[in-house]
Amino acid sequence: MQSVIFGVVLAMYLVAVIGNGLLVIVACLDPKLQTPMYFLLSQLSFIDIFLTTITVPQMLVHTLSMSRTISYNCCMIQLFFFMAVGSMEGHLLAAMAYDRYVAICDPLRYSAIVSCRLCLHITLTSWLVISLNSLLYSVLVTRLTFCGNQVTHFFCDITPLLQLSCTRPVVNEMLIFTEGVAVVVSPFFFILGSYARICIAIVCMRSVAALRRALSTCSSHILVVLLLYGSVIHMYLRPSSSYDLDQDRQVAIFYTVVTPMLNPLIYSLRNQEVKRALQRLFRKLCISGSFQPSFQADRVQQHSF
Repeated sequence: MQSVIFGVVLAMYLVAVIGNGLLVIVACLDPKLQTPMYFLLSQLSFIDIFLTTITVPQMLVHTLSMSRTISYNCCMIQLFFFMAVGSMEGHLLAAMAYDRYVAICDPLRYSAIVSCRLCLHITLTSWLVISLNSLLYSVLVTRLTFCGNQVTHFFCDITPLLQLSCTRPVVNEMLIFTEGVAVVVSPFFFILGSYARICIAIVCMRSVAALRRALSTCSSHILVVLLLYGSVIHMYLRPSSSYDLDQDRQVAIFYTVVTPMLNPLIYSLRNQEVKRALQRLFRKLCISGSFQPSFQADRVQQHSF
């Protein structure tokens, strides 16, 4: 079954990279998508590419290779980037929730409140906080003493590494349930608060048309939030005594492979502006590809004439 697993995972990885890459390209090149919402969407797509690239290529190599080893230093580097990128996705979804809250609840002041400059500052600040948080976790893991060298996972994650510790990593576990909750779960509560305010505003409007507009605006974002935090809460925010590494590996595959593949499909299939931008991009590529040889032929003919 290794060749079958390799083919399936490789196909999902390519779909994730190509789909998210297209969203990044159209958000950067299409003038009609130069808005704060699509800036955040492009950052989310970039994060999805980064997240799946951290783990999946090595998983593919190990699937077909007899050697399934990773050096200690590479393992710690993978742990740092996985935790940083995974946490960053939640912060971007929180920023997108705020964008939708202002667009629905205070549309007349939207352009004055939300700007690409503000989104850029939020993104850079989140990267700084999350990088320091991931560095703290990685340093504490390096201070542990391990009784074995077999990680029962397809990448270096915090949970299987703590399972290898000779003594119970009390400090690491306390950090996960205190500071980890603050950094990882606080964006989730911010998202819940934003949608609570949106629901209150819609109820006050008492308009079916307003309800339809709000659902069309927020449905894709809500679905992505459920996919992300459903996996994260199941994997990390439960007592260590209930850990099931086999089940965690299945959830990790969903989180690192399936979710990055689904996100661009969710936003492109349910968003008319993105679909029109993709059509314009493909139309430009087809036109430039079809006319370029004739222009070259004209230049050659004039030169010879």
